[in-house]
Amino acid sequence: MKSKLQDDSGDSTLHYETVLDAWDHLLGEDLHYGYFVEASMPLAAATDALTDQMLLLAELKSQLKVLDIGCGTGKAGCRIVNEYDCQLVGVSPSESCVERANALADSKNLSGNARFEIGDGTALDFEDQSFDRVWVMESSHLMDNKTALLNECARLLRPGGRIVLCDVMLHFKLTLEQVIARRDEFLILKNAFGRARMETLNFYEKQLTDNNLELESARNITKETLPTFARWKENALHNRASVEEHIGRKAWEDFISSCDVLQEFWQHGVMGYGIISARKPV
Repeated sequence: MKSKLQDDSGDSTLHYETVLDAWDHLLGEDLHYGYFVEASMPLAAATDALTDQMLLLAELKSQLKVLDIGCGTGKAGCRIVNEYDCQLVGVSPSESCVERANALADSKNLSGNARFEIGDGTALDFEDQSFDRVWVMESSHLMDNKTALLNECARLLRPGGRIVLCDVMLHFKLTLEQVIARRDEFLILKNAFGRARMETLNFYEKQLTDNNLELESARNITKETLPTFARWKENALHNRASVEEHIGRKAWEDFISSCDVLQEFWQHGVMGYGIISARKPV
């Protein structure tokens, strides 16, 4: 059977549209990595814990205006509105994600304070200084022009506002020779997750300070996110029939292989995970 991903894996938005239903069975409801305080934590608890880490850095309070760039299916955005009484706008290039996010907000009676719309995080139409917080949760790796993304974040923040960001990151800048040496592994990741472009934590720090933002926190949480891959693989094995129904056997096999590749990259210092926050001076 031909994989439904074969024509879409080069474009991250098309890929996301294709795999969304399957990822419910693979990544869990949050569709992002987990932060494992203990390696034995269930995946759902660990994904909630990663959101908790972002919330600690965001320092939210009632009536703040929050921009969620790469809002996914809206779970984190709805949590922000529900728990902190904020006003939130979420953006994503994926129509499926925006539809699901708005449906989730409606189901929780949050649509008065939470709305989700199509948008490109590197070029948004909002006026300067429109938001008190900018939230970028595991979406920046899908954007080729991260400089434009972080410029937009800085532009849209009000004085005293904060950006919080977490994502997959490189531990060091790869040379062309290193990329070529691992081309088969990177192809597996592309087949499973679509096209992505990672940068280092130092890159994000420099981009934020170049935008005259004050760094407040920058942490490598590679160790805490490592157990994610074992949980994803367990889900893939347990939910094989449902996943293959959505994306085919070859894509299921690629996902299994991608978990092994990512685990090896995490353990050998090629890639990992970072979380960072910065404040715009008053």
